[in-house]
Amino acid sequence: MRYIAFATDYDGTIAHDGHVTEATITALEQLRASGRKLILVTGRDLPLLERDFDRLDLFDRVVAENGALLYTPTTRARRTLGEPPPPTFVDALRARGVAPIDVGEVIVATWQPHEAAVLDAIRELGLELQVIFNKGAVMVLPSGINKAAGLTAALVDLGLSAHSVLGIGDAENDHAFLSLCECAVATANALPTLKERADLVTNGRDGVGAAEIIARLIANDLADVDLPRYASVIGTKPDGTDITLRAYGERVMITGTSGSGKSTLTTGLLERITEHGYQFCLIDPEGDYDLLPGATVLGGPQRPPDLTEVFALLEQPEQNVVVNVLGVALEDRPAFFEKLMPHLDDLRSRTGRPHWLVIDEAHHLMPANWSAAETVLPDPWHNVVLISTHPELIAPAALGRTATMIAIGERPTDALAHYAKLLGTTAPTPDDTALDTGEALIWSPLAGGTPVRFRITPPTSERRRHQRKYAAGDMGEGDSFYFRGAAGKLNLRANNLLIFVQIADGIDDETWEYHLRQGDYAAWFAGKVKDDDLATTAATIAEQQELTPAASRAAIKQAIGARYTLPG
Repeated sequence: MRYIAFATDYDGTIAHDGHVTEATITALEQLRASGRKLILVTGRDLPLLERDFDRLDLFDRVVAENGALLYTPTTRARRTLGEPPPPTFVDALRARGVAPIDVGEVIVATWQPHEAAVLDAIRELGLELQVIFNKGAVMVLPSGINKAAGLTAALVDLGLSAHSVLGIGDAENDHAFLSLCECAVATANALPTLKERADLVTNGRDGVGAAEIIARLIANDLADVDLPRYASVIGTKPDGTDITLRAYGERVMITGTSGSGKSTLTTGLLERITEHGYQFCLIDPEGDYDLLPGATVLGGPQRPPDLTEVFALLEQPEQNVVVNVLGVALEDRPAFFEKLMPHLDDLRSRTGRPHWLVIDEAHHLMPANWSAAETVLPDPWHNVVLISTHPELIAPAALGRTATMIAIGERPTDALAHYAKLLGTTAPTPDDTALDTGEALIWSPLAGGTPVRFRITPPTSERRRHQRKYAAGDMGEGDSFYFRGAAGKLNLRANNLLIFVQIADGIDDETWEYHLRQGDYAAWFAGKVKDDDLATTAATIAEQQELTPAASRAAIKQAIGARYTLPG
């Protein structure tokens, strides 16, 4: 569910002439029964609101006094969000003939045409107050207090993100809180300027319009409403147009050979997700994302992630989390994932978060023989990205819950063909299957069409690709360095740079010199570690025939240490 909360103005939105009809109350009851949270956001003070409306029990929170007062109907707890003006201010208004004057716990309100007298009193007393208009009403509040500030406080109370809120209003003072909501709706009777900025405008007026949008929410969660401003750009087509992923509803499989650009694409996507204010949770089996900006990493090579810590962080809407499962044995990772997913699914059902779930090396967590896939994975599964060099090794139930394939690197059409076979369709062959470095193919078979070639938009932040993995992780047998010597008498495997340095310190000079002068170190740094600068340095050291084995060892060790943080 995308829209977990419904935030609504009162007068002119759910109420007409100050009163809410039975039909609108029924609609609100049905919305609450759907499991959503209801938040009332009004300029009224609480006593006046309670006098005219006896169903505040429908709402989880009430933001009154135009954002200055937060009220919880179930407990009758109230909290002011600002300091009230001094009594001298009200005295100054009365001295200027301003009437009527309504004084709340924080707000002071009157009506036009008294705005000039209000501003004059504020200037004379040197107060830091602001004036907000609402269809003839003149409201005076502390600086920074408005409906958006009040709604923000309510969302913090409820543990929700503004990206999970649909807001509806009709007047000037609704601009602030509607701009905060994921989807902004204006009633048919709303001011023209509000309608211009809204994502939707109802056909009906006030309560009728509110009931109209409630019916759409209950029916399909507004799945037919696209909000392109929240889409994340992942690349550019040859004609210059953008390739984007929608803010909600995407189910993506990213595949490609090692070093093809999967991490670049994923990091760029996560960067843009973060820029939009969405929360993500990334499951990282190889420690590739330990340096990802804007995220907290839990777990590591020596310490499996604590699920209690993971969910404590994810309960905070602004906190992104990388779950590093290097410390979980390969054979235990599916079981770990089985424990993780129900909690994630529960969190999403309650809060709509994390907005994105990204699973790297998905075949580690959901292998093809994983029998729990059908029961553990939600269906439908929204806003999920699976990444794997071997999609054919992923549980069919998991891969079948995706709807878009992005193929990078060598043999992209093979990946598309396997994907199509799994989904029971045929993969069309692109006109040009050869991809240049930095290019990819995207195909959504359920939406029809052919694969589209595009150039990946790289992340703007700097991140050394796979740095921690190369430094202290496990690069795998095929990507490791093997110290064998000229006669092949040794077979010492270095599966990362830390082990490489340790073995280099212990092997005999002849073996060290053999691999150095052969250019084996430079080739490994370039081909497997993907560090051209380190490879160039190693090649330069190899050319210096005057260096002793001890000196060349020290030089390469220093070059590695300058680029990578090795554990002590």
